[in-house]
Amino acid sequence: MSRRTYEKTIAVNRRARHDYDVLETYEAGLVLTGSEIKSVRAGRVNLRGGYARVKDGEAWLHDVHIAPYKEAGFYFGHDPDRPRRLLLHRREIERLRGRLERSGLTLIPLRLYLKGRWAKVELGLCRGRKQYDRREEIARRDARREMEREWKERQRWD
Repeated sequence: MSRRTYEKTIAVNRRARHDYDVLETYEAGLVLTGSEIKSVRAGRVNLRGGYARVKDGEAWLHDVHIAPYKEAGFYFGHDPDRPRRLLLHRREIERLRGRLERSGLTLIPLRLYLKGRWAKVELGLCRGRKQYDRREEIARRDARREMEREWKERQRWD
């Protein structure tokens, strides 16, 4: 009997795909406390401004805001902006460390989701875009949209 695992997206960092070129993606588990996972399940997460680092052979997620869980109270609550450990294979961590040091790339959280009962984060190995690259991408997207619109219009008349 096979178990089906569902995926439920909790938060998406839309700004990341605008500001960066995503070269590769990785799936990592998150080490969370009890009140943090309850806030995640409630959808109270903000990925904007977040990034990941490799330090002392471990991967850490920084500047991701997980709002305090109200019912947890003061004693069982958590710091909303604390660094959180990422669960990756040793080989992946070493590969990321090398790419981050040599290439000047950045590790950005793209999406936080629940996979089965586990909280996962999709990390993107990214290169920052310049302002003119962003404008170019917007122009390309608008042109593609316009072509699709015209194509649909012609299909309607045929």
